[in-house]
Amino acid sequence: MRKFGHGLGFAAAAVALSVMILGDMIAGAAWAQKYNTRGPSPNIGSRTPSGPSGQGPGYGPGGYGPRGPGFGAAVPGILLGIPNRGPPPGYVIDDGNFDDDIPGRRRPPQNRSARRGGSGVPPANERRLLPDEVVVEVSNTMTPQRIAALEQRHRLTRLEQQSVQLTGSTMIRWRIPDRRSVAAVVRALEADGSGTVSSAQPNYLFALQQQAEPVKAVAGEPTQYANAKLRLALAHKISQGDGVLVAVIDSGIDTAHPEFAGVIAGTFNTLDPPEKPHAHGTGIAGLIAARARLVGVAPAARILGVTAFGANSNGAQATTFNILKGLDWSAAQGARVINMSFAGPADPAIHRSLEAARKKGIVLIAAAGNAGPKSPPLHPAADANVIAVTATDAEDKLFAASNRGRHIAVAAPGVDILAPGPDASYQVSSGTSMSAAEVSGVVALMLARKPSLTPDAVRNILLSTARDLGPKGRDDQFGAGLTDAYQAIMAIEPASASAVPSSLKQGRN
Repeated sequence: MRKFGHGLGFAAAAVALSVMILGDMIAGAAWAQKYNTRGPSPNIGSRTPSGPSGQGPGYGPGGYGPRGPGFGAAVPGILLGIPNRGPPPGYVIDDGNFDDDIPGRRRPPQNRSARRGGSGVPPANERRLLPDEVVVEVSNTMTPQRIAALEQRHRLTRLEQQSVQLTGSTMIRWRIPDRRSVAAVVRALEADGSGTVSSAQPNYLFALQQQAEPVKAVAGEPTQYANAKLRLALAHKISQGDGVLVAVIDSGIDTAHPEFAGVIAGTFNTLDPPEKPHAHGTGIAGLIAARARLVGVAPAARILGVTAFGANSNGAQATTFNILKGLDWSAAQGARVINMSFAGPADPAIHRSLEAARKKGIVLIAAAGNAGPKSPPLHPAADANVIAVTATDAEDKLFAASNRGRHIAVAAPGVDILAPGPDASYQVSSGTSMSAAEVSGVVALMLARKPSLTPDAVRNILLSTARDLGPKGRDDQFGAGLTDAYQAIMAIEPASASAVPSSLKQGRN
């Protein structure tokens, strides 16, 4: 009897323990349903709890609740995990919501973040960025004291600050002085609860889209096969792009070149210190508006030269910050077309400026890129606000290094293209850079004929008048086909008294 009594007592104790555990599990489940179904909860209280030995800080994966970690308890015939009922006193899961039933929790300040859109944290394998810099956007009305406090709070060193009219915001370029990763700093800035930060991101790097080979010097009387492909002789009888301002965001232009007599309307250098003229920028400007030995696509257009790309051993590169400055200056000067013969990663800040520029009536043209058929889309060509241009050769075949994709709009000659070079020279180069410049010139011809054309109207005309190449219809290689300057102009009803869009008038000099 005594043995039986002891056994019965133990069994009763086990049942009681099981009931207690079951009650804990139900309570834990209710707690977990409230707090663990709101999505990820990255921030745990005011200090980091210590986990079991060997697991590092925190409570490990799974969160709190019945499936979370706990202490193991063995009962004859039953293997149970006694759950945590919730975080210990003083720990709060910050899921972004306020709960009146948590004693001692203070209501968070309202409007904790002014951040725009999605996160600016770079993709894990992205290397096209400066490893020790971030670009932060704040409101134009933000006080210097709040900016200084943000700088101190995140242990940053201010390098440069720029008010951007296109987006109505201020961009700040900061150095990370202590070897923290760009991603970590961007995350911290985005989580800043002061309401100061509108956006944060890396200072990305972009490259010019000219084939990586020495340019070829040209002697004797030059020839331009691209002009015949674009049907410029007929187009120039109707329009030569008179007075249309085309901004070229590129490397330095040799403004003293004979081809640019009377062509350059203004220049802006984002580099410090300034650099000497460069082959790429000089060639791109000449393809658009040369008017001496060569005939540019729009020889009566005017060029706004933006030096944003500095030469290096790999060609020339520019940063997010310098491109933003170039876009803003170009818009302020009244540019009707902006040529971007460069490519790089998707950039949230540049996207916002491009979107604002298009809404102002500025036509944006970009090189598709020279990374080949297996490359993902490059930007800004892949941006929805931009007309992406690929390259063809003298036989209308696709330039082998061209990027492909559904974003490709049209093609233009881009292989062995003759253009001006520095020091009054001439050069032959290849790449989608050249093709983009030619299409920028065609757009100048169109806008001279009808200044009120919108960016969407320009895109539609270019696509509807292009000569189909490759597979029938629009495709990922040639887009709508080879640009036809003559047909594009003929598709426009000339304006008798049309005007420049009102959004652009104030910026003209």
